[in-house]
Amino acid sequence: MTRSLKKGPFVDERLLKKIEGKNPMATGMIKTWARASQISPEMVGFTFGVHNGKSHLEVIVTEDMVGHRLGEFSLTRKFVRHGGKMQKELEAKKKESEIAAAQAAKASTADTTKKK
Repeated sequence: MTRSLKKGPFVDERLLKKIEGKNPMATGMIKTWARASQISPEMVGFTFGVHNGKSHLEVIVTEDMVGHRLGEFSLTRKFVRHGGKMQKELEAKKKESEIAAAQAAKASTADTTKKK
C-alpha cells in the first residue's frame, strides 16, 4: 500500500541533515539504517551504505531511483543456488562437453594448417 498523499513521502530527517549542503562527489559513503526512507531528488549522486541486517551495502543513487525506498536496493537475502547433487552432475557434464568441443575445434584447425 502507498502512503497517503496528505502525509507526503517519508524521508528520514537525519538522512537529509547528513547530505545538506554537501557535494555528492566529495562525500564518501553515508551509512544508514533507514531502509524505509524514500529517495528524494536531493539524494541523487550520493552513495549510501544501506544496512541489510548484516552489513552496509553500497547504493549509488541515480535519477531512476527517485520515489523508491532505499531498502529496495539493499537485498536482505542471499540467493545461493538451486540444485544439489543432481545440479552438480549436470554442470560437470556441461563442462566436459565444452572441453571436448574446444579440443575438437583445436584439432580441426591444426589439421587445416598441416594440409597447407
